[in-house]
Amino acid sequence: MQKKLARVLGFGLGFVLICSAVWAHHGSAISYDTQHLWTTWATVTEFNYLNPHPSMNFDRLDNKGNVEHWVSELLTNPSALARAGWTKSRSVEALKPGTRVKLYIGTSRVGGFSGIVMKIENEKGENIVGERGDVTAVDKDGVPGGLQPSKAEDSSK
Repeated sequence: MQKKLARVLGFGLGFVLICSAVWAHHGSAISYDTQHLWTTWATVTEFNYLNPHPSMNFDRLDNKGNVEHWVSELLTNPSALARAGWTKSRSVEALKPGTRVKLYIGTSRVGGFSGIVMKIENEKGENIVGERGDVTAVDKDGVPGGLQPSKAEDSSK
């Protein structure tokens, strides 16, 4: 009887641990609008080479000179970055604080200064930190809030 109980408890604990790992990655309820990408020039304030997705904080200026503080994650995961030659040290060096970059972003559907970065270019126009060279987007550099969900889109959900 004790063996059976121990087996059931072990199975239950394993199931909970597996579910919590899946929930941690995909259970945040944030989704990004990757159908309406936009670009902006930004200054990196922090970059973290993390699994399952690297994160990056950046500042951008709107056309009135106001600073917007954004948080983001990169779509690409570390294993794909490494296969494309973007090791942790190379990525951290390319995106150190103060670096000016052009970002291709999908804004969070819930609004706010949060998004997913699909592509990053340096000031020379070279694709850095990733392999997504074919991404296109609408230029929203200087537009306050970038490309935020409209009120009409919010009410249709």
